[in-house]
Amino acid sequence: MFTHKGKTRTLKHNLNIASLLSFVAGIVNVAGFLSVQRLTTNVTGHFAFFVDEIFQLRFWQAFIFFLYIFFFFLGSFVSNFIVEIIAKKNDRLIYIIPTILESIILFSLAIFGQFLISQNPNLLVCSLLFSMGLQNSLVTKISNATVRTTHLTGLFTDLGIELSQLFFYKQKDQKDKLNSSIKLRLTIIIFFFLGGLLGGILYSNLKLYILAIAAAILITGIIYDGLKLRMIMHHRKHSDSKKNVI
Repeated sequence: MFTHKGKTRTLKHNLNIASLLSFVAGIVNVAGFLSVQRLTTNVTGHFAFFVDEIFQLRFWQAFIFFLYIFFFFLGSFVSNFIVEIIAKKNDRLIYIIPTILESIILFSLAIFGQFLISQNPNLLVCSLLFSMGLQNSLVTKISNATVRTTHLTGLFTDLGIELSQLFFYKQKDQKDKLNSSIKLRLTIIIFFFLGGLLGGILYSNLKLYILAIAAAILITGIIYDGLKLRMIMHHRKHSDSKKNVI
């Protein structure tokens, strides 16, 4: 899920990481909106508000919305920057480190989030957008731009296109590829919704502590992926040793 890349990635790998990260994004989206009434998983709306504030000559508020956009961009930049650096040293850790960084940010916001709501809500928003920029860049790169998990606008657009193509694509290989893509997009949408639903249900009791759940899900995914990879490598090594004996 986190370690396979390029031609070694399968639909199953993409489905696993899509479900995990879109579930986390759903939690973050609801947490950000319920706490400070800001969208914290994409910047489309913030750009519209930025332009509106400029036209109304409220430049300080426009600057705040610019910061929201910038921090999402910065998260994306930092994520890929880390990937490129680590790729030269340890290829297996390139996607794990940015995910751990995202987990640390979410854990920190779970602890200090309520303080930030009262003292500096814009810092909370920028931090959440930075973490989602990290995640979106990571999953885009790891899946070769097949998966995006932090917003649904493009997903619903692509899903509408692909569902219409079912009426025209008749060849088996075309239909198989189309069905796989539709399955992936539906998985992202469903898990984003489920993450948002869980976040909404738990927010009244846990407040921003629900971000700790999102961070724990990320760490669990990394541990699970690492253990599964070790088991596969152990099995292959055991099989190779048997072949050598024979």
